[in-house]
Amino acid sequence: METTSSSRVGAQAPAAPAQEPQTAGQPPEAAAPVPAARRTVEGFLAADFPWYGLDEAFTGPRWLMQVGTAADGTVEHGSTGHGDEPSARGEIATGEKERFAVVVTVASNPVRRSGDGTGTLEATSVSSAAWLAGSGLLAYSWPGQMDHSLRSDWLDQQTEAAWELADDLGGEDWSTLSLPVDGEPTPFHYRESEFGWVLAGSTGSGVHLGAYGRGMSAYGLGFSAIADLGAYE
Repeated sequence: METTSSSRVGAQAPAAPAQEPQTAGQPPEAAAPVPAARRTVEGFLAADFPWYGLDEAFTGPRWLMQVGTAADGTVEHGSTGHGDEPSARGEIATGEKERFAVVVTVASNPVRRSGDGTGTLEATSVSSAAWLAGSGLLAYSWPGQMDHSLRSDWLDQQTEAAWELADDLGGEDWSTLSLPVDGEPTPFHYRESEFGWVLAGSTGSGVHLGAYGRGMSAYGLGFSAIADLGAYE
């Protein structure tokens, strides 16, 4: 996976809930007059590719997360959450183990010109989905005994490591896992860490899938195209 003049798939990790950019000094109300839930749904509806989530075998809570866009506003990827809504400190702060799985959908795009015409954007691939999933998991991870002031440096280092791992899906850090996508067995690259698991693969519908989670086993999951975004709160 070659790095081009663009950033890594917009350099937007799929972890945090959807937020609008804010101008320094502006209160949230001034920067985001539209309700967050509506902004989130509109972002998903603007995509020209199918969104994926866990299939009907999962009966727990579902919610929409953020979408990532290109410079011209085209939606490139986004995430859907399942189970407990995670927080960065997680069980360190609450003492309770979170159970969640996040599915990342990445549009399959060839190498293309950037919106300003000054360079080319990197073609999306399974590695793109793996990096977005890996960095997403890190955003909801907080090593025990780590001081708040050190976490930013730790997150930068670990995010770079996640990028390197995503760039080497054939390496020894990854194994192969077959899971159903729209009912069809599909191979995924899979790895575990002390913070949770990450997987990535491709579908037959023109998108790449990434996923990450903690407290829920990846081995029993299945994925399907989302027919009704209204099922996600």
